[in-house]
Amino acid sequence: MPDFITDFLNRYIDLSFIDRLPVPLEAILVVGAFSLSLVISVISLVRSRQSIARADEDESDMGVIFENPASILPHVIELRNRLIRAVIALIIGTAVASLLGGQILELAARPLGPGGLENLQAIRVTEPFSVFFRVALVVGAILAAPYIITQIWIFVAAGLKPSERRIFYLAVPFALLLFLSGVTFAYVVMLPVAVPFLTTFMGFNAHPTVDNYIQFITTVLLWVGVAFELPLIMFGLAKVGIVNAGMLARNWRIAIVLIVIAAAFITPTPDPVNMGIVAAPLFVLYLLSIVLALFA
Repeated sequence: MPDFITDFLNRYIDLSFIDRLPVPLEAILVVGAFSLSLVISVISLVRSRQSIARADEDESDMGVIFENPASILPHVIELRNRLIRAVIALIIGTAVASLLGGQILELAARPLGPGGLENLQAIRVTEPFSVFFRVALVVGAILAAPYIITQIWIFVAAGLKPSERRIFYLAVPFALLLFLSGVTFAYVVMLPVAVPFLTTFMGFNAHPTVDNYIQFITTVLLWVGVAFELPLIMFGLAKVGIVNAGMLARNWRIAIVLIVIAAAFITPTPDPVNMGIVAAPLFVLYLLSIVLALFA
């Protein structure tokens, strides 16, 4: 937390309880900012339901647009307004992430063990600044993502059927939950094992650069989060008739082989322990995919 904010809070609030929190304060701040973004997105979505409902009563189609090209102008203006709001949200998210930049970097360096950022080094003059700006931009985009997706969805939803909108309302929260579960799993379980193994392999005491380390952990977090989308992907394939629950249940042996191969690509270390750490939850998610395929 920036010093001026800490000094201001210390005047009115006893902050000694922070040291007794079971989770890092940095994580609470990031999760709190993301939760606020979610709340604002939900409010925006609820307020737009009337405009989306009015689109169902609109009898216009592509033929009308070709006969009267000027009729598309309101849609272009609507798209422009949505994009402007999305850009403003990205700027605000990046500004908030900049205020928490030091805490975010400290949080990212925790898998390195005691010392955190002191275990990293910079070999270029501009490296600390470029990494800080990149982290602020990426985290700002993540914080603003719920609102940005909501704005795009409000524009697109006007052209969809009510049944197609229901799929979105059901799929997006589930996809978000799976992705966040994957990122949390990678950060809490996988990286604390993988990073010390890599930095001390064969007796070496590696001190990676800030740029290399941040790129490494963001790649791992991203791909593990994507891998955890397996149940939703299987549900979609079952929905369109490409797979079914019986097929998935009968070919569980092939699934294990494919999961192990995927774990080998995702896992940053070649040892079987880390591969097993990734493969085990993926197989559990595969079993969940079979259950979801039944409903599809």
